[in-house]
Amino acid sequence: MIFSRVFNAVLASVALLSAGVNAYADPGACSGQCWSHDPSVIQRTSDGVYFRFETGSLIGIWKSSALTGPWVYQGAAIPAGSSINLAGNDDLWAPDVQKVGSTYIMYYSVSTFGSQNSAIGYATSTTMEYGSWVDHGATGVTSTSSKNYNAIDANVIASGSSYYMNFGSFWGGIFQAPLNSAATKAASASYQLIYQPAGSHATEGSFMYYRSGYYYMFWSEGICCGYDTSKPATGAEYKIRVCRSTAVSGPFVDQTGASCLSGGGTTVLESHGTVYGPGGQGVFSDSTHGTVLYYHYADTSIGLADSQYQFGWNVITWSSGWPTV
Repeated sequence: MIFSRVFNAVLASVALLSAGVNAYADPGACSGQCWSHDPSVIQRTSDGVYFRFETGSLIGIWKSSALTGPWVYQGAAIPAGSSINLAGNDDLWAPDVQKVGSTYIMYYSVSTFGSQNSAIGYATSTTMEYGSWVDHGATGVTSTSSKNYNAIDANVIASGSSYYMNFGSFWGGIFQAPLNSAATKAASASYQLIYQPAGSHATEGSFMYYRSGYYYMFWSEGICCGYDTSKPATGAEYKIRVCRSTAVSGPFVDQTGASCLSGGGTTVLESHGTVYGPGGQGVFSDSTHGTVLYYHYADTSIGLADSQYQFGWNVITWSSGWPTV
């Protein structure tokens, strides 16, 4: 009987491979308040408490003692809105929270949907608690219709003693700007890292993670939103892709060696089962679970509306040198 079960499992695996089907793990457990959009998850170093920050509600804060929850809403991180004088400064997007020295820095986007009139701002806190965040306004990373990028979806990474901000959406794809030593202001001009030349150049939400000599650039590709009113063609919805480089500023290639400035990209996670349009992702090293990929997704058993998106996470394995879930 044991042999029969193993043999059947092998046959099932072969069938999946023959059909070209990727077998993805279901999202990890989530309890409490699990609505999500563009999450940023960070574990406080002093006590291991988890914080989750989200697009909307002037950057909502959720808090939990475990990655699995229960997640409890705390309030808005920047309740008065951003001091950046730009449309959208009262509806902030795509937070990215990083610890720099003893301070937590939250990078956020100021824009309106579909506009290139955008800017990336920042706020600081020493605890990440509700009521502790102080807004400082502009980082100097901005865009207008005269530029070939959009200044949204910031993510900051340290490389040695230097800091770099990855950002961008559609138009010219993903860009990078070196920052000052405090990781708060752009130090020089930006340059392009990731570009999809076909179609609408639908790349955004970049997130860089360093491991074993490589900088892995994750991004969301495809259509993010509005699935309940205008569902994309199959495969055109959000998915999570990756390229890597031995240098923080590239060049980046995918698992086949294709350049990620000319359409390359390896898919890490896409629609499967009841998971639809996963994206808005980040990666962190969790003290309990190991390396974790987190994201939002529409659960088809719940609904496709933006207001119904769920918080998802999976443990990453690196057996091939590339991330898989």
